[in-house]
Amino acid sequence: MSQLIPEENLRTSPLQQEAATTILNSLNGPVFVVDGENKISFVNQAAEQFLQSSHPVLLGSNLSVYFQDGSPIYQLLEQTRKEQSSVAEYGVRLDSPRIGSHLVAITTSPVQDNVAHCVVTIQQQSIARKIDHQLVHRNAARSITAMGAMLAHEVKNPLSGIRGAAQLLELNADDDDRQLTRLICDEADRIVKLVDRIEMFSDTRPLERTAVNIHEVLSHVRLLSKSAYGKNVTFIEKYDPSLPEVYGNRDLLVQAFLNLVKNAAEAIGKQSGEIILKTSYQQGVRMRLFGGKGRMDLPMLVTIEDNGPGIPEDLHEHLFDPFVSTKAGGKGLGLALVSKVIEEHGGVIEFTSQPRLTKFSVSLPLVPKELRSEAPEIHTKSPEIPTISKTHTKKDLDGL
Repeated sequence: MSQLIPEENLRTSPLQQEAATTILNSLNGPVFVVDGENKISFVNQAAEQFLQSSHPVLLGSNLSVYFQDGSPIYQLLEQTRKEQSSVAEYGVRLDSPRIGSHLVAITTSPVQDNVAHCVVTIQQQSIARKIDHQLVHRNAARSITAMGAMLAHEVKNPLSGIRGAAQLLELNADDDDRQLTRLICDEADRIVKLVDRIEMFSDTRPLERTAVNIHEVLSHVRLLSKSAYGKNVTFIEKYDPSLPEVYGNRDLLVQAFLNLVKNAAEAIGKQSGEIILKTSYQQGVRMRLFGGKGRMDLPMLVTIEDNGPGIPEDLHEHLFDPFVSTKAGGKGLGLALVSKVIEEHGGVIEFTSQPRLTKFSVSLPLVPKELRSEAPEIHTKSPEIPTISKTHTKKDLDGL
């Protein structure tokens, strides 16, 4: 049995070491430990398969045998040793003639009581699947961008003519016919509102970003939702008051989180329930998106939880697609719009759902360091609850 760290630093008995090795060997993901010179001092069985070498060959060998110079794994190890904290990076491409090409998530963590040793954990399928979902969500939003521009011109203009004609007929119509002309006008208005919501996807202008207090955004969303949708809902706020500002567009963030909270409230329905709004800081979480040259730091985590009935499992894969809805009569545009807004902010949205617990998690970037001098570094107290502005109303959100 190999040792995780040198003998002089061991504080566990051989029996405990054996139990730890057994547990690590039961994991599906590769786990290995390297010393200060990046030599491997421990591997589990999944790591043997991933590195395509046996346990005796791996022990004492250098990572350079398996990973090329410039591999992101070296940068993560260096940062972990420097900061003595865990670092995670998603969407990492590991390429090497020895192990092939893998899209993975890597987490590096310092070994307790030994500043040079690091534990490396690699996840292949689950994280890659999340990234694939992000691409699906992104393409789904983009697929209706062109549709929105087309509908605005090809549908709204004829509808204006139809509605105008119905209004003219209404002037000389009897009561029975007036009901029909009113029906024509109402349905024309309904279609125009639907097209307007789709047209929002055709706006491809760059975001106007500033430093945004995420707690002010969430408090605004809670106040509006409580008065419009959540009369039977208890809102619970769990905010980290020390978090810095996010870098984004306040109105669009309000719109996105308002849709998430609205969906949660409607899922709970007339029964009493809870919606939890929570913020936290994710140390060292990064996302390397496809086609991107750099890495996006996403330390701000916002979660929206509800104890409603949950989302049907057959909708999970397509929940962010346009025109997919869990609500009777829903248009299925709300979550597609949320996905588009979060993508434009360089963020990531994920969800998990089961009966009595549905959670949407949104990771967002902070204000860039070079711009932080223009804004307060941190918030040392919880924000005051804002008054409801006229930017968003219940009528604006109906039907999403």
